[in-house]
Amino acid sequence: MADKIPHNALVVVADGTGARFFRNSGQELSVTLKADGELKPAHLESDGPSGKRPPESSGQENDEATFAKQLAHDLYRRAHQGDFAALVLIADPQTLGQIRPLLHKEVQSRLVAEHGKTLTKASMADIQKTLS
Repeated sequence: MADKIPHNALVVVADGTGARFFRNSGQELSVTLKADGELKPAHLESDGPSGKRPPESSGQENDEATFAKQLAHDLYRRAHQGDFAALVLIADPQTLGQIRPLLHKEVQSRLVAEHGKTLTKASMADIQKTLS
């Protein structure tokens, strides 16, 4: 997979509870990650997958879907601002399934690799090993 990840690619490691951002500072076939921020869920009650959450509705599943929507919006904002030319998305299978249909075409066109694995609590070395 390392041959598909260009220099300065944005690498997103996410699950339903948050996302960590990295940049590939490696060259050619080498992946070397540097931390580039994180995104935490916010305003889960008022920013549900399809708008404001009804009072009788609650639960982790709704929160994870809401965060997938928030992450998709953040990636679109970054793409629109020219923040990345290449994107690698690593997420647990459920989150990956939730975020895929939400990605704008501008983000999809920059997606060079995706990996369905839970690595949000993994070390940077373990994430690099997964990408190599």
